[in-house]
Amino acid sequence: MITLNVNGKEQQLDVSDDMPILWALRDVMHLTGTKFGCGMAQCGACTVHVDGQPTRACITPVSAAVGKKIVTIEDVQNDKVGQAVQAAWSEIDVVQCGYCQSGQIMAATALLTTNQTPTDADIDAAMSGNICRCGTYPRIRAAIHAAATKLA
Repeated sequence: MITLNVNGKEQQLDVSDDMPILWALRDVMHLTGTKFGCGMAQCGACTVHVDGQPTRACITPVSAAVGKKIVTIEDVQNDKVGQAVQAAWSEIDVVQCGYCQSGQIMAATALLTTNQTPTDADIDAAMSGNICRCGTYPRIRAAIHAAATKLA
């Protein structure tokens, strides 16, 4: 039995220590906002926060998150930075197909939590590895700048 803190709640899961966080979230806890993309931590669709750090849930075992706080896209709006990011995403109309967007929002929220005045270079560095097959990168960058303005 593994105990994880997910979105502020302690959860007891009967899973193996090496199960990726992604599958514990999606298949066991039925939190399906975190997406499976590549399974190799290359695309970012599975990004969650573990103790505030953007983490690829597809390769991170649940054992690595014991005693830490996991935040998923389902709970990011309960944080002022997450609220600002989601509002900017909507205002800028970032989403095209939407598949990668939960991971994009989680990465952007992590960035703005630590740097509320990011440069384009800061954004590019923080968002590298989060792939958008629709190519909405200019709108993603614009939304991050818009969210930063809301936080100032």
